Amino acid sequence: MPKIASVSSYKPPFTLAQSNIEQLTKELFQHKISRLDRLLKVFENGEIKTRNFCVPPDWYREEHTFEERNELYIQLATEYSVEVIKKCLTNRSFLKEDISTEDIDAIFFISSTGISTPSIEARVMNILPFSNQLVRIPIWGLGCAGGASGISRAFDYCKAYPDAKVLVVCVELCSLTFQKEDYSKSNLVGASLFADGAACALVCGDNVEFGQDISVPHIIGRGSKWMPDSEDVMGWDVKNSGLHVVFSKNIPVIISKWLGPFIHEFLNNHDVLPEQIDNFVAHPGGKKVLQAYEEALQLTSEHTNVSREILQANGNMSSPTVLYVLEEYMLKKNKQNTLGLLVALGPGFSGEVVLLEWRE
Repeated sequence: MPKIASVSSYKPPFTLAQSNIEQLTKELFQHKISRLDRLLKVFENGEIKTRNFCVPPDWYREEHTFEERNELYIQLATEYSVEVIKKCLTNRSFLKEDISTEDIDAIFFISSTGISTPSIEARVMNILPFSNQLVRIPIWGLGCAGGASGISRAFDYCKAYPDAKVLVVCVELCSLTFQKEDYSKSNLVGASLFADGAACALVCGDNVEFGQDISVPHIIGRGSKWMPDSEDVMGWDVKNSGLHVVFSKNIPVIISKWLGPFIHEFLNNHDVLPEQIDNFVAHPGGKKVLQAYEEALQLTSEHTNVSREILQANGNMSSPTVLYVLEEYMLKKNKQNTLGLLVALGPGFSGEVVLLEWRE
């Protein structure tokens, strides 16, 4: 069965404490939002400690057009993709030897925080020596579900082409979408939660062997679920000034009621019991989202500890975040036949789940 042979993450250069971000937000919205001090408690309540950004704090004090934001997105998304791909293909934590980009058969590029045609992976191909026959599959608009969906689509590709080596590259620059003239609660919540990041995973078909002497996650199966008439749960409003975040306050309630039946049905189809899952690789959408996971799936806080630690140190980076969590689990010395569940939710409203088993 296809396996995740390597994974890597990249942190943008500007790291800020959550308390400093709160002060900056207060400065920008002072006298513009009523009861601002009370609403700013969302920064502390989310239990995030630090976040990483692609631009310095002073950038937010200035005016920026959608065109300017998007040009910066294209430039930096390309740079970060190059860095995280090189890191993934030379990661000695998982690979004995470097993998050449020329040996990669397909690339899934996942993002939702900027627009680029040609898409970012085409620009990356002018920097790194990929084959000119590389199969390109850019995916836009999946938001926080994008990392898990990318792994699922790479699994599908490797099932069809068992000799394939496939990259899943996730880059999100959420900070470039911040709107200083948007006084909605959704924008304030987004300002307290989102950050920038990039991650890459190498997924390989059954016929690919690297002689790895560690256990890595093999993909047993994947599942998708969509909720009808749920476009207003999360996503973007696209306006002249750029991308404005949409958040429903009911997201934790939706997760607690909707996620459980989806996951239990998926596990039942694979003859796996929830208590058999050791590694719960969950996208940490926020503190309340992790609590909703625990409630829906009868988990303890121990199951969500890794996801919580990633959230505290990085915030919600949208699609790459679940690969940051996966990287932490892959760095552990997992025993043979350890089961894992990779889960992420995103706009649509939709969910993606991947069943993993650690094997040599």
